[in-house]
Amino acid sequence: MSVLSPDLPRLRTLVTYLRGELSRTEQALAAAEEREAATSRKQLPPEPPAWLVERGIGVGSLPVRVHAGDCWDTRSRCTPASSDQIRALLAQGIPACVHCRPDTALGVLE
Repeated sequence: MSVLSPDLPRLRTLVTYLRGELSRTEQALAAAEEREAATSRKQLPPEPPAWLVERGIGVGSLPVRVHAGDCWDTRSRCTPASSDQIRALLAQGIPACVHCRPDTALGVLE
């Protein structure tokens, strides 16, 4: 344990210096915590879309099947869709995936 000088001006100077160091340290800590929180937010996977439309091969291809967003049998040719779009496609005769059954989930049964 160190012994501090009983000199009042030196003690005041030391307190002022330590308050400044504490303030800088707290600011650095807050910045580091914010960076860590931002990194954590970035690492969360995006929420999958609720519904997907699978299209055929080629530019401008037509829908070939509709899926629930969490279906395991989707391809890279799927795009997100709203429930109203899926209902409209089902009404047009586009088949529903036999695995995830979006038609059942939406209450659209033939």
